[in-house]
Amino acid sequence: MSTSGSSHSSRAAKKVVVLDYGFGNVRSAERALARAGADVEITSDFDAAMNADGLLVPGVGAFAACMQGLKDARGDWIVGRRLSGGRPVMGICVGMQILFARGIEHGVETEGLDEWPGSVEPLKADIVPHMGWNTVTAPADSELFKGLDPDERYYFVHSYAVHDWSLETANPVMRAPKVTWSTHGEPFVAAVENGALWATQFHPEKSGDAGAQLLTNWIGTL
Repeated sequence: MSTSGSSHSSRAAKKVVVLDYGFGNVRSAERALARAGADVEITSDFDAAMNADGLLVPGVGAFAACMQGLKDARGDWIVGRRLSGGRPVMGICVGMQILFARGIEHGVETEGLDEWPGSVEPLKADIVPHMGWNTVTAPADSELFKGLDPDERYYFVHSYAVHDWSLETANPVMRAPKVTWSTHGEPFVAAVENGALWATQFHPEKSGDAGAQLLTNWIGTL
């Protein structure tokens, strides 16, 4: 009796939904996640998004438009429900920014999902947008950047960022969030690992082999 190939088929790929709410590079995210070994679906279907092993929330464009699109697709409710049950969510670019309390663009303040305190505000730099490859400074115990060279570069495209991190964990049972930083004109938050909620300001799906390894690290935690 042959058992050839059974060891490869015994472990099912993790199911990851890329939330399709009209604001994000969903196809490039799909390709990158598939490359990292996930079973990927692009959808705004509520049940599919709720039941997946992981939910990826992309985002491009303006903060206010992304928030409106997310609400129209019930994405705000999906993210909140998943996190209340400890189910993994990852945000990318503006998909990270909307996880904060508010975004301020052209003097207009828009409420975010308020999973983390803080404001997304314009980058103060000689050249904006911050577009291209940049290094990051990750905590030594980061799971997201595990196995990656500290000098590795990641691909950024943004004009706004979070410049202050104010969330502290008073409960000794809870692990403190792991915050990764980068600098363009001034320091800004480049990534966060906070329980079931992870996010990156840069685009891992456009960051070559390093981005693929980072996504593999996330999928490995699902």
